[in-house]
Amino acid sequence: MSNTRSTSDSQESQQSSRKPQRSQATQTSQASQKSQSSQEPRRPKPMEVLREARAQLAELTGMTAESVSSFEQTEEGWVLEVEVLELERVPDTMSLMASYQVELDAEGQLTGYRRARRYERGRADSRGGR
Repeated sequence: MSNTRSTSDSQESQQSSRKPQRSQATQTSQASQKSQSSQEPRRPKPMEVLREARAQLAELTGMTAESVSSFEQTEEGWVLEVEVLELERVPDTMSLMASYQVELDAEGQLTGYRRARRYERGRADSRGGR
């Protein structure tokens, strides 16, 4: 029995001596990742920007952001055109929609928006290609 204990004690001491080495390597890796992330801000992925822009616009306006019809990355950040349901009517094709131009900074935070146009859902666009 004492032989079993000494074997398990020796295995535990070997395992415990290995653990700090792993955690030190992990800490070093984490420290280098933190220093890299603090040096330059992480640019969000396009899908993150789309989701965040829709959520921020809906929160600010209180209206449902239905789709994104235009999406462009600029030097300052991002510019999107978001289609919003402004007034729901029956039948649905008579509902009033609006197209909002939304501007975001490089981190994906909304910096401004404006309504570019308003239209009925069932109407074709008369502005030639837009």
